[in-house]
Amino acid sequence: KKKKKKKKGKKKKKKKIVIMAERTHYEASNEIGVFTRLTNSYLLCGTGAPESFYSLFESTCGNYLPVIVCTISGTKIVGTMSVGNKRGLLVPESITDAEFDHLRNELPDEVEIKKLDDKLSALGNCIACNDNFALIHPDMDQDSEEIIAKTLGVEVFRTAIAGNAIVGSY
Repeated sequence: KKKKKKKKGKKKKKKKIVIMAERTHYEASNEIGVFTRLTNSYLLCGTGAPESFYSLFESTCGNYLPVIVCTISGTKIVGTMSVGNKRGLLVPESITDAEFDHLRNELPDEVEIKKLDDKLSALGNCIACNDNFALIHPDMDQDSEEIIAKTLGVEVFRTAIAGNAIVGSY
């Protein structure tokens, strides 16, 4: 049998993976996904939390992505009201101009922000997405489906999960 010759050249360095876990809560709720929206490009946090809540995110994520404190449609439930990925952020049509401008100014330039005019406005409950695919509530408008696909750069599927149409809640 012939022995395989080793290739000469540079060895590839293994990337160091850092795993961190922190416990936190927003007011009396452990459901921090209702009050935050985290992607590979940005982190949205609803207003009204104690400073320790924001400082936790600043210390763990602030060196890698912007931590944006905001409201959407006058509410602090920014995780429920928005959906996004590294390419885009979708917010309901009910967002105020001041809130929209604040987000646009704070988001990285490569992230597109778009208003979605749909009868289903709790976008975080009605859409589940990553950087490749989006699952959406079966009753969302066709126009909304097209905006989701274009803004987030994903393939979109209308579906329910375990018979439940609010796919972003699971």
